[in-house]
Parts: sequence; structure tokens; C-alpha cells
Amino acid sequence: MTRIKICGLTRPEDVKMVVRQGVDALGFVFYPPSKRYVTPEQAAALRDLVPPFVTVVALFVNAAREEVESVLRQVRPHLLQFHGDESAAQCMSYGHPWLKALRVPKEGGVTGEALALQMQAYPQADGCLLDTDSPGYGGSGTVFDHGLLDGWSEQARGRLILSGGLHEGNVAQAIRRVRPVAVDVSSGVEASPGIKSAEKVRRFVEAVRQAGV
Repeated sequence: MTRIKICGLTRPEDVKMVVRQGVDALGFVFYPPSKRYVTPEQAAALRDLVPPFVTVVALFVNAAREEVESVLRQVRPHLLQFHGDESAAQCMSYGHPWLKALRVPKEGGVTGEALALQMQAYPQADGCLLDTDSPGYGGSGTVFDHGLLDGWSEQARGRLILSGGLHEGNVAQAIRRVRPVAVDVSSGVEASPGIKSAEKVRRFVEAVRQAGV
């Protein structure tokens, strides 16, 4: 069954709500320009609300080493997610499980083969997340061309986390076509940036489950 991550959580009530909806993972954004940014102190309080067997993910964009290490100490995330231009060596240097986000241009200019090669540059990552390229490094609510992934092998799809413009109306179709191991959503389940809608989360989770993949 396709796993679900809800990213960009900022409020205690939203953390409790997404956990009740049965999501597999939730993400905290440690990128100050983002409207969904939380401080390590805020995230630590939110993290205390997360029960066992729900994965906590900390998202960074070209962060200084001391910033990442501060989050590791205070928040105790299960996974680090690097959304900037970090090399594999940089991602590995923390000695902690990690994901690498790869940015896909919305208007083309890249091939599926090129994306697969980018993923292969991060063989030690627990997974690679494909997201639509945007000035804000995610959360744009725009979809890239999923046809780029039509020729991907099952092995590659087994490390693929699909993101970028997903919502209740398109996620089931995207899952059936792409067959990712997980989907990641932020703006698609929001009432406003950083404020999650319980009804949108419920319908999104239901759509993923109904995809049957």
C-alpha cells in the first residue's frame, strides 16, 4: 500500500489530526523563507505529540551544518530530507537516515532517463522525492509531467516518493500511473499555508487508499 507523508505541519492540532487519519509520516520545514517554517523549539514540542510508528521527517534547504545538528538534538527526527543542492557526501555526513529531493521542471527540459540518473547519484538515500521545481523549494501546488516516469524500472520506483501538486482529485490517478512507494503532500491538504484542513486530509488519505497500489 502506498505510504503517505503530510509535510509542513506547524500546529499541535494538525499533528494530532493527521496522526488520527492514519498517515505514515509527517514533515517539519526548517527553511526560514518558507511560510511553513518552524523553529527547532516549536518542532520539538510538536514532535512530542507523535506516537510510535509514525515517522518524523526534518526538511532542510542548503542548511548550515549547525542548523541540522541543532534539529537532530532537539527534535530527534527519524529522517532528514534535503531539498536543496546538497551532495550525497553532505547528506551522508550526519550519520542519520535521509531522503533527497530532486526538483523537476514543470515546463519540460528534462528526460525520465536524466531523472533516473540523478536518483542514482544518491544511492545511500533511503529514498528520493520528486517535486516540481519552484522558487520556494516545494509547496507550490503545481504538478510536473508524470509521463517522464513511464519507462522507470520497478527497482527505481521502489525508492520513489512522489510530490508536487498532489491533492484528493489527482493523487489516485498519479499513484496508478507512477506506482511510487509513497506520496508527499503539503499545499494540497491546506486551508492556508501551514494550516491543514482536516477534511482535505481525510479525503486525500481516502483517495490514496482507494488507489489500491
